[in-house]
Parts: sequence; C-alpha cells; structure tokens
Amino acid sequence: MAGGPMRFGRCPDPAPGAGELLVGVRTCGMCRTDLHLAEGDLPLHRAGTIPGHEVVGEVVARGPGCSRFRTGERVGVAWLRSTCGRCRFCRRGQENLCTDPRFTGWDHDGGYAELTLVPEAFAYRLPEQFDDEHAAPLLCAGIIGYRALRRAQLPPGGRLGIYGFGASAHLAAQVALHQGAEVHVMTRSEQARELARELGAHFVGAADEPPPAPLDAAILFAPVGTLVPPALRALDRGGTLAVAGIHLSDIPALDYAAELFQERQLRSVTASTRQDGEEFLRLAARTGLRPTTVPYPLSGADRALADLAADRVTGAAVLHV
Repeated sequence: MAGGPMRFGRCPDPAPGAGELLVGVRTCGMCRTDLHLAEGDLPLHRAGTIPGHEVVGEVVARGPGCSRFRTGERVGVAWLRSTCGRCRFCRRGQENLCTDPRFTGWDHDGGYAELTLVPEAFAYRLPEQFDDEHAAPLLCAGIIGYRALRRAQLPPGGRLGIYGFGASAHLAAQVALHQGAEVHVMTRSEQARELARELGAHFVGAADEPPPAPLDAAILFAPVGTLVPPALRALDRGGTLAVAGIHLSDIPALDYAAELFQERQLRSVTASTRQDGEEFLRLAARTGLRPTTVPYPLSGADRALADLAADRVTGAAVLHV
C-alpha cells in the first residue's frame, strides 16, 4: 500500500449498449473488497479495471431498450452487475450464487471515475432522504450487512455479536437495534468502539474479548480467520456465525466440542441479490438509518485505501468525483 496500488489515467468515454445506462458519477463509496483487490488478496479478473461499486450518479444517456430510468434521474450502482439468468441458481431466485456473474469494479469498470455503465436491470432507485455521500455506502456495505444479518438467523430480541465495526457492520448494527436486538460489538479500533457506543450497543469490547453473555447469533465482518474460533465459542446452543467478507485469512483448526457441537453453525455470505438490495433500501428509508461517512476527493483514493487498511476510517469512506 505504501507505494499506491492505483494510478490515474484517461480512458475514452464509455457508450451505453442495449439495456445499459451511462451514469455520471457523483460519489462512490470505498469498500474493503476494493482494498482486497488492490492488495492482491483477490485475483484480478481484468487488468486495468477501474474499481468502485458503491456508485451514486445520474443517468446521462440510455441505451436502446431502457425504460425504467429517465435521463437526469439519480441511480445507484452496486457490486452485482449482471447474472446469466439461466443457471439453476438464477432460476430458483439465488442469483448471488450465479455460475457466471459479473461484478462492478472487478469485471467491468466501476465508480472511481467520472462515468460508468450499468445494465438498467441492475441499477437501483435511491431513497430521497439520503444525500449522495450517505447513499453510497448503502449500495454494498448496507446491502451485504443486511444479507449477513439474515444469514445469521438472529431470533427476535436475541443477542447479536458483531466482530469488526467498519462500514458494513455499523449499518447492520443499526438494523439489528431497530429490530429489538441486544448488540455486542468486538473490534480493535477505539474509534469504532466509540461509534458502537453512540449507536446504542449493549456491550463494546476488544476484537477477541468474550461478550458478557452467550450470543444467539454473530457476524464476522473483520477479514480475520483467527476470530472464527472465539466467535463460535461465544455462541449459545443453536447459534449461527455468518462470515460477511469476500476474503478471509486462514481459519485455525476448530475444536468440535467447544466451537461446533450443540448445533452451532458457521455460514458464509456470498454477494447479494437484487431483492436483498431493494428490501434493504426500503428498510433504510423507513428506519432512518444513519451512515457515518468520511469524505475524500477522487485524487485521494490511494490515501483512502491506505486509511482503510490501517483502520483509520470510522464508518465508510466515500469518494467525491
């Protein structure tokens, strides 16, 4: 990271094809997935791809066949850019598990730019009460946090453990609190711990600190495999740990009796569906979700990624284009 994984350049303006929108980028949230790509934790799908998949912008041109959005209308562009629509997973409503998906900022150029393209069928209409800066983190951090919360199978009024407290975690925590959960946050950053207290967490501690009571469910947002065993040990009988990241460092050997027996479960979270996105955006609007953001200019993208890597970002980093 010290040398900077990205470089600025000029590209020809993209032109929308059939069913595509050309979007003038206003803001773009910075996701830890961008960091994993920059640091080589995830393989490149295409050399020289422009990153960024939490895009807020306006439609500046429409390709043939577009009818959902008008020119000049604000739209959101998220991580899932397209799916095949034909495989068995797509046919049964699990498009996040599509066997031939495409992703914004990984397979196709994303939002660290002035213009980007998105298939109209995968663009989102954004709640009016969120300005551009605060809408951007909803498009991945928020949606993935929402799916992770569902995957964790938290019972009504249950105790939820959250490991790591960045962009996605602080939004998922607000959803859980709104639903009546008792939220326990374990994270290494003191600034993040302070934010968790401000949001109403019942308990806040260090990343490997045991919570004061057994958890009904937990979500691991930190990409740290060594936290899996203590998170499983913190679960009550029948509890579920959902791992929310696209990348995780190696998990140590698990002790079956202490960490998995009594029907404790370990589950992964893979991308999201458009239904997840639509449900979450409606929920965010209805509950008055409050994203905490740290703005950067587009020219500061490398600095923002370095800050993200060093846990110097409390909440979500957002680029203003």
